[in-house]
Amino acid sequence: MTGLASPLNGARLAAYAGLGALGALVGAAGALVQGGWFPGGLLLALLGIAGLCYGGITATRTRTGGVVPGAGWLLAVLLLTASRSEGDFLFGAGIGSYVFLLGGMAVVVMCATLSKLPQPGGPSVRLGK
Repeated sequence: MTGLASPLNGARLAAYAGLGALGALVGAAGALVQGGWFPGGLLLALLGIAGLCYGGITATRTRTGGVVPGAGWLLAVLLLTASRSEGDFLFGAGIGSYVFLLGGMAVVVMCATLSKLPQPGGPSVRLGK
């Protein structure tokens, strides 16, 4: 089932809202961690968004479950990259911040375009068994 073919009810909307909020939280935490503990923090930040997107796909059994946390992550990261009127900004102009931005977007796209969704645990659908 894709996100468009699945029934949209209150529980699914609440799950998407929660995943979007978690995506924004992971984006803000990743923005702080990736610069603080450079090689390990960057890996931790990218693994955080990858785990959240794949977990969203698994929990909702739709690809939309992986897109929504990615959209929340992207919104938070883009808001944090904007400089303020005082000239302050959160991201430095180093290779780590660029890898975080581009790598995070690549991870979200990979999770959103998985070829197979996780199948529910049930009897096999193969013939001859």
